[in-house]
Amino acid sequence: MHPATAIEQLPAAALFAESISKSFMSGHQRTQVLDGLTLSIDAGELTLISGPSGCGKSTLLAILSGLQKVDSGRVQALGSELGQLDLRALERFRLQHTGFVFQGFNLFPALSAFEQVELPLNHMGLSRNEARRRAQQSLEEVGLAHRMRLRPSELSGGEKQRVAIARALAKEPELLFADEPTSALDAANGQMIIDILHRIARTHGTTVLCVSHDPRLVVHADRVLAMEDGRILSDQRPDTSDNGTPS
Repeated sequence: MHPATAIEQLPAAALFAESISKSFMSGHQRTQVLDGLTLSIDAGELTLISGPSGCGKSTLLAILSGLQKVDSGRVQALGSELGQLDLRALERFRLQHTGFVFQGFNLFPALSAFEQVELPLNHMGLSRNEARRRAQQSLEEVGLAHRMRLRPSELSGGEKQRVAIARALAKEPELLFADEPTSALDAANGQMIIDILHRIARTHGTTVLCVSHDPRLVVHADRVLAMEDGRILSDQRPDTSDNGTPS
């Protein structure tokens, strides 16, 4: 366990944001995207952030993952205050503790599925054998053991997203961030991605934070946060039979 720094939080909180605000300038126009938002995300859960386009949910995800800085407020992830980390320490934190899954897959055209997954593991300083073991295991977990030698051009959209999930999963991150992971996929492939994200939270104890318009995610989420105009409108825990025991 990482010790808490400055913020008094329950040990179960993997992410904590306090009074965070963020705005962007476009010419002379200033747009307030997040407005004094406070939020705590529990460890080992699949949390869904939903809301209309432009409500601030992707910006919130970027801030909680350390990809963007806040204008005011503070963010704590796994006991580290992200605002107190310099650029190098922040990059190291993201490399060691976080995984990312994006709408556009973010795969390298020239690399095979196996090489896509193995690449970040080499940057983490793992031995070649350990990196290969993890890459193989992660691709097997998402059902792509038989496709691991293929390049992105030879894979379907659903398979590309599963490669992206395997790449994140192989790092064994405590935090997994997914930004619209099903929006580019048909119903069957979208459902498969949802099932995988759900299983990762359950079996690995990973904190999965997902931004999505996809209503199918709701039934799989431990918690659903609805956003509008930079604020959280509702915070609900769907009552489903397989959501585990109450905390």
